[in-house]
Amino acid sequence: MRVVCLVTLGLLVAASSLACSSSRWVQMRQQPNNPLSERLQLLARGGPKPTARTLQLLRRQDLNSDFESNPRALMAKLHELASREPSPEHTYAMAELAYLGGKKMESQGDSTALDLYGAAVTNAYMYLFDSRFDRIRNPYDPQYRGASEIYNTALESALRHVRKKGVLRPGCTHTIRSAGQDMDVTVEVRSPGWKAEDFDRFEFASDYQASGLNNEHRSYGLGVPLIAIRKSHESTAGAEPYYPPSLSFPVTAFLRITNMSRDQQAGRTGRMQAVLELYDPLVTSDVQVVGRWVPLQTDLTTPLAYFLNQPQFDDTNLSTLGLLRPDKAAGLRGLYMLEPFQAHKIPVIMVHGLWSSPVTWMQMYNDLRADPEIRRDYQFWFYLYPTGQPFWVSAREMRTDIAQMRNHLDPMLHYTALSQSVLIGHSMGGLISRLQTIDSGSEFWKIVSDQPFEQLKAEPEVRNVLAGLFFVKPDVSVRRVITIGTPHGGSHFANNVTRWFGNKLISLPGQFLARRQRLLRDNPGFFHETELLSVNTSIDSLSPNSKLLPVLRKQPPAPWIQYHNIIGHVRRNSVLARFSKAGDGVVSLASANLDSAKSQIVVEADHSTIHQQPRAILEVRRILFEHLHVLRNQSPETIYDDLVQPVGAAQNEAANRPPTDSRPHRQMPLDAPLGVRYLPSAN
Repeated sequence: MRVVCLVTLGLLVAASSLACSSSRWVQMRQQPNNPLSERLQLLARGGPKPTARTLQLLRRQDLNSDFESNPRALMAKLHELASREPSPEHTYAMAELAYLGGKKMESQGDSTALDLYGAAVTNAYMYLFDSRFDRIRNPYDPQYRGASEIYNTALESALRHVRKKGVLRPGCTHTIRSAGQDMDVTVEVRSPGWKAEDFDRFEFASDYQASGLNNEHRSYGLGVPLIAIRKSHESTAGAEPYYPPSLSFPVTAFLRITNMSRDQQAGRTGRMQAVLELYDPLVTSDVQVVGRWVPLQTDLTTPLAYFLNQPQFDDTNLSTLGLLRPDKAAGLRGLYMLEPFQAHKIPVIMVHGLWSSPVTWMQMYNDLRADPEIRRDYQFWFYLYPTGQPFWVSAREMRTDIAQMRNHLDPMLHYTALSQSVLIGHSMGGLISRLQTIDSGSEFWKIVSDQPFEQLKAEPEVRNVLAGLFFVKPDVSVRRVITIGTPHGGSHFANNVTRWFGNKLISLPGQFLARRQRLLRDNPGFFHETELLSVNTSIDSLSPNSKLLPVLRKQPPAPWIQYHNIIGHVRRNSVLARFSKAGDGVVSLASANLDSAKSQIVVEADHSTIHQQPRAILEVRRILFEHLHVLRNQSPETIYDDLVQPVGAAQNEAANRPPTDSRPHRQMPLDAPLGVRYLPSAN
């Protein structure tokens, strides 16, 4: 009965995780988010209305009657007034009234709304950047922020009209009648990584409300946050094979007036030139305008939520397919990038666990990349694999996939950052990650046979597969591994009942099973232990009775690699704790413990959500900063040490080096307090 309860609870944990991840990630707003709604009473019954200061200016200039009767005449008079008496007050009033006029014309279906929005943007830009106002412009004046909001909101309104005309694309130019002058606006991409041909279309972030991510990361400044939907290409050059289809990413659009000359400021005739600059906020957070730095308005979360909301990225379907039909999921296997490949950034490769997919990392990914220093120095990649097969099979495939990616992107090993990679594995993904970091020698082979591997009778393809499984070499490009909720000693969830269900439900390729039977038939008496060869599924491979797990647990990482470990622990009065050993409900504290870890903490969380908890995310962030600190204090010769020689030679040399930290580690007590980090002892 206890076993059945454990099975049921384990399935409930996984199902609850899937239910959470399959919810809607983003919702359409009834009205776009508009920061001017309250300031200009846009939604009020008697609105919209100018601010009290603008109305006061109209009264002082005896222009109050023109506001209701003849808005166009009012704008012309204000333009003449601003030309005679240039001041921030006059320029702000023109920006505000032009925006209100644009809203009115838009509600009436008048196409001149675009020109009024253009006038609003132009005057707001002049209020903020006109050199004539430098000595009198007051950044503490509420009008200053008001001008920024008019600039952003009017620019967004103008871009909506431009999008309808089909010219909101890099390389296009559109002419707007603004402030009595024609303004030619050209669209250009100004950030590295994405190219003009990568943009398929744009959505406006203000139209959507992210709902599936815990935190929304925005910054405030100038510009319009957009959701850019990437156009896939048939080419296999560069990082193209690693971008998922219909990838959406954040962009901020900033309009720069490039010839805001004194003649035009004085109201004389002439064409104004402007550039709509498209920036990747993951790379560029501020821009220089007339000699000073200006922060960009950004939204990193909504584009991510928009991407995740697409049906083809439903975590429920991906996870179940990967678990029950690993043969079908094999075509989806591989590394995925959700941001432009940057050769100077350190890869952080996230590896999901059993009955899961890369979608499970989105909470952590959303929070980590919101940190400017993290996103400056790191790029995040995700590894997708079929979770129904034994974890050591997935580890071999991941090793191959990473090597192919490195050979594809950096065949001459020129990119030093790619040799400082960090792996983060949740649950079974932690075991897969650790198998990228050890030199097993013949220890794994000894589990199944005392005979030399060279004497094995098998087809060349089968021999290569077995060699990759039993004779593991560390990846010289990996420097740190973070395991989270990982069953280093197996899981009692993988008991007789769940293993029986797994074997009934999980379909492995028939060719895989036939080759294994042929191997045993052609080598009678060669294997003294066949259980490891008979493991059918990932659930079987996680059994606490596994012969491989104790050997793997004892294997130290390569000298250039450090481990960090995060362990889950549910409260003793919780439902999961009543039916499982002390731990996260699926993995016990004893199994999750890793003595070879440089640091180890316990987080209050269950197995399926531990990697999404703030405390775990903060610990990963700390480790990433520690990694940067070590690299910045490392000599260039040391960084290039493993790059200037063949991989095999680097591994042989590393095997003879002394460990980077040979001090004994403290054993983590099973009743460890939450949040305590267990570092190497001082002795």
